[in-house]
Amino acid sequence: MHLTGGFTNYGQDIGILMLDTIFPRIPGDIGNAKSYDIPVRYKIVKNAKPGRIMGDAPDGKLLKPFIDAARELESEGVKAITTSCGFLAAFQRELADAVNIPVFTSALILAPLVRSMINKKKKIGIFTERAQYMNEDHFNKVGWSSKDIPIVISGMSEGSRFPALFIGNQYEEDREVLQECMEELTRRHMEEHPDTGAIIFECTNFGPFSRHVQDIAKVPVFGINQLLEFVASVVNIRSYY
Repeated sequence: MHLTGGFTNYGQDIGILMLDTIFPRIPGDIGNAKSYDIPVRYKIVKNAKPGRIMGDAPDGKLLKPFIDAARELESEGVKAITTSCGFLAAFQRELADAVNIPVFTSALILAPLVRSMINKKKKIGIFTERAQYMNEDHFNKVGWSSKDIPIVISGMSEGSRFPALFIGNQYEEDREVLQECMEELTRRHMEEHPDTGAIIFECTNFGPFSRHVQDIAKVPVFGINQLLEFVASVVNIRSYY
């Protein structure tokens, strides 16, 4: 067998652009490598604090650092790149055009696929921490419009300790408290929107609680974890022989 090189490290097909945070990341969160059965490669974008990302649009001064970090991941040999915050959908086009490998900034990119799967009378629930900031521009940047795809956006309640931890970038919290926040969000959403046919997590911190959400909502739940695993399977196709 002839061997070729070119990189320092190998076997990490998916690169993840990480916000610069200190909050805890448990299995199921994109920032915990135990969330995946495959190796992933992380790259922290310095000074990309949550508050600079999760507004009407990310701080434009962060675009170049994200592009630079994406190019570094490509040069280190990853085969596809994602990010640790769904609000970075706003940078989708610029990041994808900056490298020569696939980029999927956000699970929001799944909406057209999910729409084609479910009954046309059903809506897609978009779960996010800050519903007031999730807007049409985020959707347009990943290739669709809420004018064409029926969605309902639901976010955490005012005063919730979930965004206090993750957007506030706090050091600690009880897992049970976070689970209760997710369950409250799900129950409220399904009571207000019983015609929901599927749920998409914008937020990558929601991953650890996917099963809790599905047990309440009784619909398919899509997030960055499922998308990452799918992309990993297509950039490194398994051998059948």
